[in-house]
Amino acid sequence: MRSVALAVADGTPLFELAAACEVFGVDRGLGTPWYDFTICGQDDAEVGGWLRAGIRHGLDGLADADTVIVPSCRDVAEPPPRALVDAVRAAHRAGARVASLCTGAFVLAEAGLLDGRRATTHWAHTALLHDRYPAVRVDADVLYVDEGDVLTSAGKAAGLDLCLHLVRIDHGTAVANALARSLVVPPHRPGGQAQFIPAAVGYGRNNVLAGLMAWALERVDRPLTVRDLAREAGMSSRNLARHFNAVTGTSPLRWLLTQRIRRAQELLETSDLSVEQVAARTGMGTATTLRRHFGHQLGVPPETYRRTFRP
Repeated sequence: MRSVALAVADGTPLFELAAACEVFGVDRGLGTPWYDFTICGQDDAEVGGWLRAGIRHGLDGLADADTVIVPSCRDVAEPPPRALVDAVRAAHRAGARVASLCTGAFVLAEAGLLDGRRATTHWAHTALLHDRYPAVRVDADVLYVDEGDVLTSAGKAAGLDLCLHLVRIDHGTAVANALARSLVVPPHRPGGQAQFIPAAVGYGRNNVLAGLMAWALERVDRPLTVRDLAREAGMSSRNLARHFNAVTGTSPLRWLLTQRIRRAQELLETSDLSVEQVAARTGMGTATTLRRHFGHQLGVPPETYRRTFRP
């Protein structure tokens, strides 16, 4: 997936467009050939309602890309521009992987690419997406949905999560994490994480879990339990579970398992350690346990993952 094209229509909001440009359009020297990035659209399109964009490639250029990114619509109350819909449909028919950011899902739905598929968009517009396109299986509760050749995301920051997810698919976890560090954003938020969590605890420096998470990540090679985590946090196991669900939308052990898998991915990509050694260094205990969880989460065994992403 070397070439990425960003589809721009008149009135495209600036945030999602800029996020895609930062991820796919800037080579930060991460040790792997980066994407050939192209912006396609009408030459006189206004971005964000006030910035005039000088676009060199028309929408027909989308059909030449391996991946097409469709950012938000100007207004979901209006039908998506017909030229944009037709160009996105043609690109998908030509074999492109198509990903929408926020309300760009309405363009994909109008093109028929979401019929019979799971999809999401910004939580404020999921009901409208469901009502307007009943053939789409709208999931209002997730950050992004990966259906293989068609992907959709929720609003704003979730669009950046999806872009990093695509980098992870194409270049591996180590490269995606390095890019996230460069952008100063979290390296991985699973697509299944809730869009909107009525947090019972604060974020940032006041987040009661911030220190605990850092403590656990330093000990990811050890067989930690919920009781161990609760003891370190100075609270009961039940209270810890409540705080974890409020902040992450998941349980302490599920969060910890995700961190173990991510660490295993990095070790498989960047070291010569055997699968047994990777299992030991990620707290999985045995290669059998690692293979079971790794395959469940990523769909491939560790050995296949290493062959795919090892430089």
